[in-house]
Amino acid sequence: MAVPRRRHQYTRRSRYLLPTISAVSAALLILYLFLSFLAPSHIDQDHLRHPLRSIMMDNGVGKGNPEPLFRVPSSGGVHHRDLWKSKNAQFYHGCSNASSKFLKATTITHPNRFLAIATSGGLNQQRTGITDAVVAARILNATLIVPKLDSKSFWNDNSNFSEIFNVDWFISYLAKDVKIIKELPRRRGQIWTPYTMRVPRKCNERCYISRLVPVLLKKDNNDVDVVYTLSLEIGSMVPLVSQIDEVAVQLTKFDYRLSNKLDIDLQKLRCRVNYHALTFTNPILEMGAKLVKRMRSMGKHYIALHLRFEPDMLAFSGCYYGGGDKERKELGKIRRRWKTLHNNNPDRERRQGRCPLTPEEVGLMLRALGYDRETHLYVASGEVYGGQNTLASLKALFPNFYSKDTIATKEELKSFSAFSSRMAALDFIVCDESDVFVTNNNGNMAKIIAGRRRYFGHKLTIRPNAKKLYKLFLNRDNMTWEEFSSRTRKFQRSFMGHPKEVRPGRGVFHENPSSCICEDSDAKTKTKTISVPHKPGDGSVDIVADAAADDQNSNDEEWSDPEDDDDLNNQTGDIMYNETGFDYDAPLSEEEPELEEMLSD
Repeated sequence: MAVPRRRHQYTRRSRYLLPTISAVSAALLILYLFLSFLAPSHIDQDHLRHPLRSIMMDNGVGKGNPEPLFRVPSSGGVHHRDLWKSKNAQFYHGCSNASSKFLKATTITHPNRFLAIATSGGLNQQRTGITDAVVAARILNATLIVPKLDSKSFWNDNSNFSEIFNVDWFISYLAKDVKIIKELPRRRGQIWTPYTMRVPRKCNERCYISRLVPVLLKKDNNDVDVVYTLSLEIGSMVPLVSQIDEVAVQLTKFDYRLSNKLDIDLQKLRCRVNYHALTFTNPILEMGAKLVKRMRSMGKHYIALHLRFEPDMLAFSGCYYGGGDKERKELGKIRRRWKTLHNNNPDRERRQGRCPLTPEEVGLMLRALGYDRETHLYVASGEVYGGQNTLASLKALFPNFYSKDTIATKEELKSFSAFSSRMAALDFIVCDESDVFVTNNNGNMAKIIAGRRRYFGHKLTIRPNAKKLYKLFLNRDNMTWEEFSSRTRKFQRSFMGHPKEVRPGRGVFHENPSSCICEDSDAKTKTKTISVPHKPGDGSVDIVADAAADDQNSNDEEWSDPEDDDDLNNQTGDIMYNETGFDYDAPLSEEEPELEEMLSD
């Protein structure tokens, strides 16, 4: 009986032991899953979270590891070209004087007609609106009221026009072209409100006349017959009969409301406004000059980078940068603010060149183009996604890393720091005055500065050829630095800001003001007949050898600008995105104005 009793006890113990083991195992499994959830995702080991994973440099960064195939040299290498000057720039200059056919404002301005505009967005988006407002007033033969700046947008800056721009200079410089006054005059001794309306995007001369003239004639003037004729030769509407009472129209959300395709005299007026009449106030100019002087005191040359790697930019792009679930949740939450944005494929966006480069990739591109680690780099940027961890690799590549906050004291910036537009104006000045300007996006600041640098001597302006560089960055660990830099220089041809990289009439006019750039063909012809020898490594370039190449647009593919669909001319033609374009200019729902405002600068 003893043996059966022991067997019975063993069976009873087994019955209780198995559930206990199962419960403990389940508890351990749950604990393991919980700890795995808290631990960083394996995807987080990508370059956004750990930016130094693959940057190996001769200066000691990354030492202790096996010798890699891809190794960034500390020097910039030997290049038979000038890294700081645009090729053949001496043969081109800005030219925006009016022709003899362009009548004086005193001749064509209707005395009782007024145009007011309300701008939209950040500093540079508002700048495009101000520039186009002057041209719109000219088309309508109206007196322009000094534009009202946007104080309610995402940028939350209540500065008025005279606190950002020199209003007296603005009025006096354009006096021959358009009559401008500071405020709407009283009508019959009383303050009155203009009629408010909005014009479509890319509205041309006929569009303004057909949409605004009936409104101007209808308001308080039903008893007056007025006949107008459009002079396409000078791009303005000439009144044949005067109207009796004052009439004013205010155009709201005035940004990109004027066509890229206008009469050449109107295009030149755009340039006179943007490049000559619109100047910052003295306090902004003086502080900007201090920042530029301090950058110059550190070295002979400096690069200015508009990084634009803020969370809102990345969220809008729909791109993925290796930050795992944390990145997807954070950026997805921001992206959901805009109901019209569809879910896109991050890999496809990246392949098509529609994603901003990471700070690391921008740094590698610049090093591959020949700029060594001693180069001084000024970075214009807001809050960078990932903070200092994201910037670490860029700072390793360019230790001489500066921003307005590092080269100016808090006391110096005190009168600017509470105003986003004034702070943006300081960055604008430092970027504009730089020897090389690098843009990592296709927003308004990038477009405005690129066009300005073309107009004032074709100063180097580098735009990443993101579509071609994508595969290069993806496979860089499998190639030598020499191969990587050689391919980078090849892909960046026609993305460096040299003359004639972008064909006339292509892209946004503020970025490519071709109507306002003249060529000194005689001087160019004479130079081509002279051989210009150079010694290897002297930093010079053979002008004769490269002259023909400059006249070519070597982009393999052209991108269509979605905004051109709104041009009332319905003119066809591909618009060059330079392969760094994002859909900033796509027509947007009027119910979601914040989208444009956040991404404008």
